[in-house]
Amino acid sequence: MEVYTIGFAGKTAQAFFGRLRSLGIKRLVDVRLNNTPQMAGFTKRQDLAFFLMEICGAEYVHEKSLAPTHDLLKGFRSGAIGWDEYERRYLELLEERRVGERLSRGLFEGPAVLLCSEPTPERCHRRLALEYLDRRWGGLEIVHI
Repeated sequence: MEVYTIGFAGKTAQAFFGRLRSLGIKRLVDVRLNNTPQMAGFTKRQDLAFFLMEICGAEYVHEKSLAPTHDLLKGFRSGAIGWDEYERRYLELLEERRVGERLSRGLFEGPAVLLCSEPTPERCHRRLALEYLDRRWGGLEIVHI
């Protein structure tokens, strides 16, 4: 099953929604801890749900079980912990939450895309989340857009 990831930072609404529409995305799974900040622009929860349906015919789902904790995110963003520590602790968090057992593979059918703010997936938990689920379930083809 092909599952996409996307970050909104540095993208215009036209580029963001145009890409999702061109891929036929039917579900966006928001894996951000906070989906309502002012800096989120067109990706604030209520606006995003509206735009997705109107522009792409897609549904919006906020999946908090794939979001990092506030302390973990704050530690990484402040530089108190490095990427390797963040990655280790985030993967432990997914294990503690038992997301591989609790989430349904159906959440990622559609096709679907995971959303976070980071412009690239290298140092973003959206990549880690899908890699984790692929190790648990198998059969995910992860495409970063």
